[in-house]
Amino acid sequence: MLRNYSVRTDLALEEKERFESDDVEIQGVVLEEDYDEEQELRVTRVEIRTENGAKAMGKPVGTYLTLETPNLALPDDESHMNIAARLCEYIRELVRKNAGEKEHDLSVLVVGLGNREVTPDALGPYVADHLSVTRHIVKEYGKYAMGLEHANMISAIVPGVMGQTGMESTEIVRGIVKETHPDMVIAVDALAARNSKRLNRTVQIADTGIHPGSGIGNNRSGLTQESLGVPVIGIGVPTVVDAATIVNDTMENFIAALESSDSLKGVGEVLRSYNAGEKYEFVKELIAPHLNGMFVTPKDVDEMIHQISHTISEALNMLFAAGNP
Repeated sequence: MLRNYSVRTDLALEEKERFESDDVEIQGVVLEEDYDEEQELRVTRVEIRTENGAKAMGKPVGTYLTLETPNLALPDDESHMNIAARLCEYIRELVRKNAGEKEHDLSVLVVGLGNREVTPDALGPYVADHLSVTRHIVKEYGKYAMGLEHANMISAIVPGVMGQTGMESTEIVRGIVKETHPDMVIAVDALAARNSKRLNRTVQIADTGIHPGSGIGNNRSGLTQESLGVPVIGIGVPTVVDAATIVNDTMENFIAALESSDSLKGVGEVLRSYNAGEKYEFVKELIAPHLNGMFVTPKDVDEMIHQISHTISEALNMLFAAGNP
């Protein structure tokens, strides 16, 4: 019943590394980075503004944000409230960007992607559980029943996974969108990490949607504006890492050790000449075929998933509670 994890995490961080390794400016692509030393929170933003930039990056035109902080993995309520407030701020930015002329009274469908029965993949369903849904109240009693001049209509769905329903998540969500006519969709899912250091420590937000399954090579129909007919904001957190990534991270430390050795320095320099993608593919070939399908998650993943799901749902509740995004 294990489902396939979504697109690899930390797109903004991944593209940042590409910028740094290539040391060139890509036309139509803007990279920005901000670091809050007090909260130990780093925000990396990649904006792909043109089709030429999208072609160069291999990603759709849109905004990609990655929030990285070790506090996300700590059982500290104050830290998580601070993170939720920052998440709220950045999600609001993308909501306003994609809401068009509608500034308030939005109808938003939150989709909790994943398999509730598999803990590392239960992030989306748990976020939906903690969400304050209001669509039924506004539809039944009107926005003034909320005690607000403006009231957003928030609905939520957990579509399950293909192994449980026999249907792709996109098929289910498309039917709901057609019936309920939301202004936008926010999809929350677990991701497969590109670096083991980022497990349960980063949150990725993008206004280009999300592609369930592509994290481990089983691509499913994406939840995007093209497939659903409304803007889609994707939110994800890396909860698993594959064996090749773990070996690749170890290989980086091994190369550093070789470079510090007088007798083996040349070997280290040769290995260092490979780019990140080439090294990763090399590692995959070395561990094939027995470990290629192995994914690993931290031993405290149960606590982490509950904790992070509360943080994300709190950010969404703060965002939509006042009636304005």
